Amino acid sequence: MYFTDRGIEELADRRGEEQISYGWLAERLRDFVDQHPEFETPIERFATWLARLEDDD
Repeated sequence: MYFTDRGIEELADRRGEEQISYGWLAERLRDFVDQHPEFETPIERFATWLARLEDDD
């Protein structure tokens, strides 16, 4: 188990029943990077991965 799994599990437990939009998620990611600029690169990679997740290429 990765260390990040704890946070992912907490997210699923606390908010797993909620529905959100990608627009809402994008705003939360921007807020996070504004508060924690040292995570800009991993957040950018994560957002790009999500954006391309279902691409056939």
